[in-house]
Amino acid sequence: GSAMVFFMRKEMNEKVQKLLLGFASGVMIAASVWSLLIPAIEMAEQEKTIAWIPASVGFLLGMGFLLLLDTITPHLQKTTMLVLAVTLHNIPEGMAVGVTFAGVLTENTTMSMTGAFALAIGIAIQNFPEGAIISMPLQSQEISKTRAFVYGTLSGIVEPVGAFLTILLTGLVVPLLPYLLSFAA
Repeated sequence: GSAMVFFMRKEMNEKVQKLLLGFASGVMIAASVWSLLIPAIEMAEQEKTIAWIPASVGFLLGMGFLLLLDTITPHLQKTTMLVLAVTLHNIPEGMAVGVTFAGVLTENTTMSMTGAFALAIGIAIQNFPEGAIISMPLQSQEISKTRAFVYGTLSGIVEPVGAFLTILLTGLVVPLLPYLLSFAA
């Protein structure tokens, strides 16, 4: 998506920018619901708990984190805040992919490898408009196309890094779970 900056003229049409923002928002919301919230609820149902509580608590914690971050950070330019927001939201997306693959690899979930790949592909697809909506406004603000492309790409690279780190951490934590649970009891 960040490569779209190379096909852009000097200024991005304001209507096109609004269309891209709306499209990216719609894709992100859909991906959040269908690829993150609903699977979290389904996993909780299998654990014989009140299914909506873990997903709701996580959702509210995420909202609270972003509100806190908005409060404590200085108010930056709109494009800087957009880059920061997209970069930050890519971290838990990567973690979601990592947790899913870790669950499949440890056989600790009913999701199949195909389902894990479907989640990863779905999240990757919604990264396309995110990359475009990062790089194109930056280029409109007198930043070179190459630099805007790099910023857009870097905002998305945190996702596979987050997935990989989550898989590694899960590999360390899962063997310790029985010990941690017995210690907590």
